[in-house]
Amino acid sequence: MTTEAIEDPLLVLHQLFSPSFPVGAFAWSHGLETAISQGLVHDATSAGDWLRVALEHGAGWSDAVLCARAALGDDVADLSALATALSPSSERRAETVEQGAAFARTVRDVWGVPVPDAPYPVAVGATFRALDLPVQEGVKLYLQAFAANLTGAAVRLVPLGQTDGQRITRGLVPLCMALAEKAFSADLDEIGGFAPMLDIQSQQHETLYSRVFRS
Repeated sequence: MTTEAIEDPLLVLHQLFSPSFPVGAFAWSHGLETAISQGLVHDATSAGDWLRVALEHGAGWSDAVLCARAALGDDVADLSALATALSPSSERRAETVEQGAAFARTVRDVWGVPVPDAPYPVAVGATFRALDLPVQEGVKLYLQAFAANLTGAAVRLVPLGQTDGQRITRGLVPLCMALAEKAFSADLDEIGGFAPMLDIQSQQHETLYSRVFRS
């Protein structure tokens, strides 16, 4: 199958970010498991606050810029090196590298385009470019999938009800839209964020007595 067979780019985007797309996202909590074990995230409100910070000031924003720049044609190798350097812990590095490799492998096998193994946002952006997919819409869905996956982790670990989880995801939609629009016109000088507690929680995850997630 090649890009010539694609009739609806939006359906392709939804397939790429479907929970059934085999990137193993369900296995990673991005340090959220540490926050829950420490009692910092303990209900729907605190879970929503944690996710908002992760999106706006943490990896959500950085990933959005990396994804957009890859989609717009920046060098994938340079972006991959930057994405790896931005990972504050070995587990977060494994999270982005392993998901990116799984994503790229599936895209190559299904669509037959030469997307290289790369950290997850870079592999996604390279796929947008290879398949001529709408970048801003794609970044919106990337961010929503990021939020929804971590909301799912909170639903399991806090625990929260499924309805609470959906309310959290819905509440983050305006932020996902705003960040995607901003990232589309951002350059790499604007990629930085400041969420040190999230980084510390990621670094502390490997020392938890009991763990469900890989990060």
